[in-house]
Amino acid sequence: MLRDELRGRPVEVAADVTGKWRAAPNHVHIGGPIMLGTPTWIGGPEIDVPAPRPPAPETWDPPVTVAVLDTGLDPHPWFAGRPWLTEWGLQPEILDHDIDGTPDWQAGHGTFVAGVLISKAPGVTIRHHRVLSSMGITDDTTVAAALRAVQARGHIDIILLTSGCYTADNQCPPILEHEFAQITDTIVVVAAGNGGSSRPFWPAALDTVTAVAASDQTGTIAAFSNRGPWVDATAPGVDIISSHVRLKPDTPGVAPGTEAREYGFARWSGTSFAAPNVAADLAKLLHNGHPPAEALDRHSLDHPTL
Repeated sequence: MLRDELRGRPVEVAADVTGKWRAAPNHVHIGGPIMLGTPTWIGGPEIDVPAPRPPAPETWDPPVTVAVLDTGLDPHPWFAGRPWLTEWGLQPEILDHDIDGTPDWQAGHGTFVAGVLISKAPGVTIRHHRVLSSMGITDDTTVAAALRAVQARGHIDIILLTSGCYTADNQCPPILEHEFAQITDTIVVVAAGNGGSSRPFWPAALDTVTAVAASDQTGTIAAFSNRGPWVDATAPGVDIISSHVRLKPDTPGVAPGTEAREYGFARWSGTSFAAPNVAADLAKLLHNGHPPAEALDRHSLDHPTL
């Protein structure tokens, strides 16, 4: 999942976690869409479909930078004219890792999340970093290594993470607790997960991050969304329409990452798509001059948790 030059980073992270942060099992994390909520394709760019187009690119000065830790990002037409798309080197989506001719169940997830983000905050600078596989799976050390990697490359205003895990003792994995404790002057927004439960979902349940639940069209928390006292914000997460990429129909399997693809729009549900709504709101507050702590307080007042 990590680029070649970063594959040793998880070992470095694990080696740093000592004492209070003790070694522990490495947990599997899953991405935020509900298992039955795989995307529904609703048309391509040449087809007149009732899908919103993102606003024209804006230039925010100073920039507000959002690191999107997800499955990757494709050069979808929605991102045309935005120089950040390739500034870090493009990490396209893997659509068919097992080369069985069908898209993996979270293929295109990062491209979808980025589309939600720019739809609400057209001037953000996205720094995409692949941390989730196309099956929506990652782990503690990979997430921790990605957090270090994105921050090492320059200041990040907001980190957006759409995956997480439960643990046997309902405590945060020590490696993640350690890593998030090191983050300062950066807002971290995390999807609350789709277990329909109040059981802590990590790292969303950490006090140092903003956990986002999904609401439905009535404005109430969606049945699939996690909820509870550790959730900090709620945003729309049901039947969200955004940019998407898919395998071209009837295309034979080829090497992962080189699949023939087409761009259009899809409808998807999950706390993964509520989280970028909140990240966009916070980005706009930062753009308007509010420092991070003030932006968080202002957002909490304007958008109380359901």
